[in-house]
This record gives sequence, structure tokens and C-alpha cells, in this order.
Amino acid sequence: MSEKHRILIADDNEPNVELLEAYLANLDVDTEIAIDGQDTLDKVSSFNPHLILLDVMMPKKSGFEVCRQLKDDPATRGIMILMVTALNELGDIERAVEAGTDDFLSKPVNKLELTKRVENMLRLFSVSDEVERLRRYIEEMEQRTEEIGEPQ
Repeated sequence: MSEKHRILIADDNEPNVELLEAYLANLDVDTEIAIDGQDTLDKVSSFNPHLILLDVMMPKKSGFEVCRQLKDDPATRGIMILMVTALNELGDIERAVEAGTDDFLSKPVNKLELTKRVENMLRLFSVSDEVERLRRYIEEMEQRTEEIGEPQ
């Protein structure tokens, strides 16, 4: 049996966090909460999430900054990021995409839309993770073959 997916909810507004947790309650996932941008980065290290529901407007570091930092780091770039924000101007969407977000959802959040996007993103994470494991396995086998040497 595979481990549960881990979702980090990063939002400084407690009612928003409670709503997102309630919307995710029917999914078989573990959740953790981060209350600002720096806390989000700290929790990524300790919780190792597969998906982050990331608010844009947060203290200490904005969601844009957090997203860019995570996507620029090879160790964390595979984490799926769904920006959840009240901002919905075209410029905000462009900034989110430039920061590296995997998807964008405007508040107020619709439960069905959120749960479907989360399910799809977790499925994509699992497939991407499996592809990466297979890639590493193939590289390892190629390296072993080179070390053994080709028969003459």
C-alpha cells in the first residue's frame, strides 16, 4: 500500500485554512498548515509535501516569492503548487505562471473545482515521481553496464 499524499495549506487567514481543510476532508491525504511565506518554506523541509495550496498575499514572503524559490531549487521543484488567491487580474495570473505555479485557483474557492484539481495534481505528481524513479533506475543500469564493460 502506498503512502498518503501530503498537502501543505499555506494561508495566513484561519477561516480560509479551515475551509480548505473541510473541502479536503473526504480525500485520503495528510495535511499540514503554514501561516506565512517563511513558515511555508520551513514546513516544506519538515513535512515534505507533494502539493502546496499556496495563498499569494501572505506575511514575510509572498506566495509568488515562495513559489519561485521552491521551483528554482532542484530538491523542491517537483512539488506541485496550486496558487489559491483572491487576486484574479491577468497580471497576477502571469506573475503566478512566471513564478512557476502548476495551477491557479481564484477565491472564493468552489469545493468541487478544488477537489478535482487537487486529485488531478496528485495523480500528476505520482506519475512524474514514477517517471523520475524509472529515469534514475535506467541511469543506474547504464552506469553499471559501463562499469562492467562491453563484451569484446
